[in-house]
Amino acid sequence: MHTTRRLAAAAAVLGLALGTTACGDDEPAPETSGETQTVEVTFEGGTVTPNGERVEVAVDEEVELVVQADEGGEIHVHSTPEQTLQYGAGTTTLPITLDQPGVVEVESHDLDQVIVQLEAR
Repeated sequence: MHTTRRLAAAAAVLGLALGTTACGDDEPAPETSGETQTVEVTFEGGTVTPNGERVEVAVDEEVELVVQADEGGEIHVHSTPEQTLQYGAGTTTLPITLDQPGVVEVESHDLDQVIVQLEAR
């Protein structure tokens, strides 16, 4: 009976040790909920918000950039391949999907400013 308890305890310790060392990343990847993640972007009077914030997204999760702008322009998504997205005055919804893990900068070249950093995990 003591041997069975020792084996069970050893198995539990081994399972716990394997569980904590099997993954090399400290933080789990964001779970894909099946819902689209939205990032609100506002261009007004020569400025843009957000201003370089990092947003975690799941690989292959659709992200919608909902752009409210006082005049038309374009956004550059520095993914592989790079994407150039056009928006008009008013509200424009721009869907993007990142198919590789990593940090992708979304920026306005006209303003020379990073709008948001999408961290795909």
